[in-house]
Amino acid sequence: MKITILGAGAWGTALAITLAKRHEVLLWGRNAEAMQAAATTRENTAYLRGFALPPTLQVSADFDAAVGHVCAEPEASLLIVASSVAGLRALSEQLSAYPIPNLVWLCKGLEEQTRLLPHQIVREVMGNNLAAGALSGPSFAQEVAQGLPCALTIASTDDALCERVVEAVHGGNIRIYSSDDLIGVEIGGAVKNILAIATGAADGLKLGLNARAALITRGLAEISRLGVALGGRAETFMGLSGVGDLILTCTGDLSRNRRVGLGLAQNKKLDTIVAELGHVAEGVRCAQAVRALAQELKVDMPITNAVAAALFDGGSVQEMVAQLLSREAREENR
Repeated sequence: MKITILGAGAWGTALAITLAKRHEVLLWGRNAEAMQAAATTRENTAYLRGFALPPTLQVSADFDAAVGHVCAEPEASLLIVASSVAGLRALSEQLSAYPIPNLVWLCKGLEEQTRLLPHQIVREVMGNNLAAGALSGPSFAQEVAQGLPCALTIASTDDALCERVVEAVHGGNIRIYSSDDLIGVEIGGAVKNILAIATGAADGLKLGLNARAALITRGLAEISRLGVALGGRAETFMGLSGVGDLILTCTGDLSRNRRVGLGLAQNKKLDTIVAELGHVAEGVRCAQAVRALAQELKVDMPITNAVAAALFDGGSVQEMVAQLLSREAREENR
C-alpha cells in the first residue's frame, strides 16, 4: 500500500518508521532544510533523535509529490495527517485542492478559537463526502519507533476506511481496533491531555499515589460527561482512546502534558515550561477551549476548570488542589 504521512514530528516519524517496513511510505515535512538533512543522515534529529529511518522510507518537503504519492492509486493508498490540531485547518485547506481518496489524522485536541474537534475542522474545510477518521489511543512515539507493543483505535463512520487502516497499520507489534464513535474517540484523546497536567502537578507536589488514582478516576468521569453531552457513547471512554490513553498520559514520564504539570508544581512559568519542552503540549492548547465548551453545555468539569485557572488565570497549583479538595461531597456516579 502507498502511504503518505503529512507531518514529520515525533509521532508522524515513528509511525512512518514502523509502516515503512511493510508499505511504500513517504514522510513529508514543511521544513525543506530539515527534511533534506533527514534524507541524508537517515534520522529526524529535531523530533525523534536516535531512531534510524529505514532505507525504503521516502522523505520529502515537496507537498505536490507527497499528496500525488497517494492520489495516483486511490484504491491502494492512505493519507495520514500527523500535524497538531493547530495545524490541521491549514493542511486541510491545502488538501482541498487535490482529489483526496481518504484521510486519517493523528492529532488530539480542540481548535483553540473555534472549540471544534478535528473531524469538525476537516468537514468544515473539505466537506462531508470524504472518507475520513481519527487514529487514536495510548501511544508514545519513542516506544512505537522502538517497535514495542501498541494498540490503537481507528474511529470513522466509513467502514471501508476502517478496513483500509486496519489493513495498513495492524500487524507486527501494533494492534488496531475499529469504532464508529468518532466524537467519543476524539474527546477522549483531547481531554486526557488536560488531566495529565493535573496529575503531573499532583505528583510534583508529592501528594501521593492515592491522589493520582483519584485524579485519573475522576478525570475519566469528566471525559465521559463531556463526551456523552456531545453525542459520544459512554462505553467508548472505557476503551483505548478513553481510559487507556488517560492512564498512559497521566503516568508516563514521556508525556509532555504530564511534564507541564510537574513544571507548574515547581512554580515555573508556563512560557518557561513550554520552552524547556521544545513543543507545545496539546493540553495547554485546548484547556481553555474545553473549559468554555463545558460551560456552554453545562457539564461539570472541576479538574479541567482548575487546570485552566492554573495555566491562564494566574492561579497556583496549590490553589488548584485546595479548590478541588474543598468541593462538596456528592454521589460518585453524578
